[in-house]
Amino acid sequence: MQRRAHAPAAALAATLLAAVLTACGGGAGADGGDDSKPGHAGSTAPAAQPGKYHSLPEPCGYVNRDTLRRLLPATGDDEDGRDTAKLYKGQAAITYDTDRRVGCRWKLETPQGTRHLAVDFERVVSYQPGVSDEQRAEQLYGRQASAAHIPVSSASPSASGASGASGSSSASAAGASGGASSGPHPQGGAASGSPSPSASRTGAPSASGSPAGGASLAPRSLDDLGDDAFIDDKLINSGSGVHRDINIVFRAANVIVTIAYDQWSVDKLHVPASEDLQGKAQSLARELEAGHFGN
Repeated sequence: MQRRAHAPAAALAATLLAAVLTACGGGAGADGGDDSKPGHAGSTAPAAQPGKYHSLPEPCGYVNRDTLRRLLPATGDDEDGRDTAKLYKGQAAITYDTDRRVGCRWKLETPQGTRHLAVDFERVVSYQPGVSDEQRAEQLYGRQASAAHIPVSSASPSASGASGASGSSSASAAGASGGASSGPHPQGGAASGSPSPSASRTGAPSASGSPAGGASLAPRSLDDLGDDAFIDDKLINSGSGVHRDINIVFRAANVIVTIAYDQWSVDKLHVPASEDLQGKAQSLARELEAGHFGN
């Protein structure tokens, strides 16, 4: 009689065990997981398109020697001397990954003053899911244009979208999100996007009392250079003299190129001309674009 009393309990336990095993086996699904939903931890964002450019040029040997002579004109006996040969050879910027960033600097010293030239190439790589390398480069360019207070034009979507750029940073953003002078700024003076009591924009009166340039020479977007481009121009007075700083930043797909060109004059009555320096800097920018990014 006791065995019969326990038989229904044993049968019920067996039934429950079978139900549990059936539920666990059915949860996996015969279709191999097609029941995952968008947004679940197991789902993945679509792969972003890789950048167009996968390498960077060797910067010191990339600038044409005749171009260097125009931007950094040696005079007198020094023109064919060893010092001039060393000057035009340039000095490579120290970087930790030449596949991602390279640069070169040149410096010309004369009794009348000093000229600096620097070029910087940054190949942007996006680490954000769903954001391509080119889109990330657009964001970084837009930040630089915004920091330099470049007027937004309808032809420059990157600059107008700078306020909506992603706030997260990547390894490349560390060097590119600091404003227009985040690239090469040889003198280490005031940043291009930073206000300075001794600095004036191109259209303001210069130290000589005459206009430093017309409206066409003011900081602005450039429509005929790269995918996006701008030029910044600042005149700065300091205790050691007066200098004009020209910065050009342009984007070609997923590469951002920065040119910093400045002229220092020990004579405050001799103000470096915007038209001359801007023209030479733009010629260099188009040379760089045609040489590496023209295809």
